[in-house]
Amino acid sequence: MPRVAAALIALVCWAGIALQFSATYANQHDVLLTLWVLGRFFTIITNLAVGIAMTRIALGGRVSPFVLGGLTLAILLVGIVYLTLLRGRHPLDGPALIANQLLHYVSPLAMAAYWLIFVPHHRLWWSAPWLWMLYPLTYLVYVIGRGAIDGRYPYPFIDVGKIGLAQTVINAVAIAAGFIPCGFAVVWLDRWLGRAPPSG
Repeated sequence: MPRVAAALIALVCWAGIALQFSATYANQHDVLLTLWVLGRFFTIITNLAVGIAMTRIALGGRVSPFVLGGLTLAILLVGIVYLTLLRGRHPLDGPALIANQLLHYVSPLAMAAYWLIFVPHHRLWWSAPWLWMLYPLTYLVYVIGRGAIDGRYPYPFIDVGKIGLAQTVINAVAIAAGFIPCGFAVVWLDRWLGRAPPSG
């Protein structure tokens, strides 16, 4: 059953990415340029990481609880940031609309359910959230570096060209301020779910 569930989540991620590729390609008309455009989005990168991990599990491979916990936290961040900061900014239809639903709604909820039900618990350390934080921090450095090259930024709250570097950093710190407590909540829940049943 865990492998079947993993396969379904992988299918959601790959389908969402493929549909988004199709929608973006329709505007860019170039494969490499389409990949370059998609490669700036945290949503795409995180769904890609989840898709790879879930594909590995579906094929009988192993992914550590630490990695799965971090991926769950990251993909939930995708959904939360979209719902609170990005939803409704651009009208969508066709493949782009379906991709949006899969990548921002279905995959975060499905991954959270998978983590709750199938991932072994009581395996996470209290230091894990600080290590998980390296992923969005690395992304931030990467996307600012990309923006310095082509002048394009994926999200308005990290658009250095429009709001400046100082405000971008403030916004990133504000998001991190929510990410870290959520990480500790994941560790707490992991330990609570993995608690030993009472004896006797």
